[in-house]
Amino acid sequence: MTQFAHWPKWADMWTYYPELLAKPVPRYTSYPTAAEFDDLDTELYCQALRQTDGDISLYVHIPFCEKICFYCGCNTAAAGRKQRLESYLAALHTEIELVASQLPQSVRVRRIAFGGGSPNALQPDKFQRLIDTIFSHFGCHDPVISIELDPRTMTRDWADVIKRIGIERASLGVQTFSPQCQQAIGRIQSEDCIVRTVDWLREAGVTSLNFDLMYGLPNQSLCDLEDSLQRTRVLGADRVALFGYAHVPHIVARQRAINDHTLPDQRQRFAMAQLGYAYFVTHGYTPIGFDHFAKPGGDPLARAAMAGTLRRNFQGFTDDQSDVLIGLGASSISSFPHLLAQNEKNSGRYRMLASQMLLTANRGALRTADSRYRGAVIEQLLCHGRAQLGACLMHEARASLAPFIDRGLASIDRQWLTILSEGLPYARTIAAIFDVHRAPAARQFSSAV
Repeated sequence: MTQFAHWPKWADMWTYYPELLAKPVPRYTSYPTAAEFDDLDTELYCQALRQTDGDISLYVHIPFCEKICFYCGCNTAAAGRKQRLESYLAALHTEIELVASQLPQSVRVRRIAFGGGSPNALQPDKFQRLIDTIFSHFGCHDPVISIELDPRTMTRDWADVIKRIGIERASLGVQTFSPQCQQAIGRIQSEDCIVRTVDWLREAGVTSLNFDLMYGLPNQSLCDLEDSLQRTRVLGADRVALFGYAHVPHIVARQRAINDHTLPDQRQRFAMAQLGYAYFVTHGYTPIGFDHFAKPGGDPLARAAMAGTLRRNFQGFTDDQSDVLIGLGASSISSFPHLLAQNEKNSGRYRMLASQMLLTANRGALRTADSRYRGAVIEQLLCHGRAQLGACLMHEARASLAPFIDRGLASIDRQWLTILSEGLPYARTIAAIFDVHRAPAARQFSSAV
C-alpha cells in the first residue's frame, strides 16, 4: 500500500502526456500578457483614468523585501537602504495624488490590494501613512483591503496596524515547510514563525488567510510536499495557492543560485500537482482551477467559484467584479476594458518621473475587439472550465484542440468547449491555443504544470 492509497480513485485520473506540456505558457492574468506590451503614450492612460466611472479596484506595489529569495521572479529588491525606500514611498505618495486627480469624483474604490515584494518590509507607521494618503485622495467606499506578508518580518506592531486599518484578507509567503528546500531557495523560516504570524493575524481580525505554497522546488520530494500541505491545512489556511516553481535563470539572474540538477523533472512536477489537488479536495477545499483552493461556505473565492462569477486579474483568481483595476507603484499594471497600462518598471526611473509630477505608465497594449474576445475565452476556460466559441474561433482552433479531445481532456458540444476533469492540469495549455501571440519557441513563460 502506498502512502496515497487512502485517496479516492479519481485522484489518479490525471494522465501525464509530456508532449502536451512541452510548450511553456503564460499564467494569463491578462490578455494580451505583459510579454506583448509595447511603448505606450502616457496620454492614453490619462484619458482612460478620466473616462473611468463606477466601482474600481486599486493595486499598490511595494518592490522591497527584507531578504531576497533565490527563486523569486518578482520586481523586488532588498529593503536595506533606507534612503532608497524613503524616496520610493515619496514617489508613491505623489503618484497616488496624480492618479486620483485624474479620476472623476463619481469613482468609488471598493478594493485595495497591497503586494510586492513584501509590504511589511515597510515600517508599520509608514504603511499607515500610505493608507491615510489613499483614503484622503480616493473616494474609498468601505473597501475590502488585502495584503501580502512575509512571515519572517512579521511583528506584533504590524498586526496592530492591520487590526486598526481593518484588513480582512492576508496572504502569507510560506512556499514550503521543508528545511532542506528552504535552504536551497534561500528562504529560511521556522514553523514557529509561521504559527506566530497566523495567531497574530487571526487576533487582528483577518478572516481570509491564504498560504502561498510551491512545488517543483530544489531537493523537494512528494513527502516534503505532502508534509507542507498537511501543515497548511492544520494551521487553518482559508485559501491555498499552489504554484509550480518556474526556473528561468536566463531571465531571472538570482535563480542561478539554484542548482538545476536538484530540481524535479517534468513527470515529478506533474505528480506533485496531482498530489496537491487530491490532498486539498479530499480534505474539503473547493478547487479554484487546478492549483488554487478555498474552504467552502464563507470564503468569497469559493462562493464565486460555485456561483460562476470567478474572475482573473493580475492578482490571479479573484471574486472582484470590477472592470477597472488601477496599479500604483513601479511595474504595476492598470487594466481598463480597452487598455492595459504598465508603470515604469525600474524603481529609479519611476521615482524620477514621479518627482517631475508625471504619470509613470509607459508600456502597455490596446485591447482590440478581437483581443477582448480572446481574453474572455481564456478567462472563462481558466475560471470555469468552459467557454463558448464563435464559428470563426472554433474553426481556427479545432486542429490544435484535437490532441486534447482525442485523449479525453476536453470536449466540444456545439459551440461550447469544456475542459474535462482529467484535463485540469492542461488548462493553461488549452487556453494558450486562443492566444495569437504564442510563438512555438517562447521560453519566457513557465511550464503549464
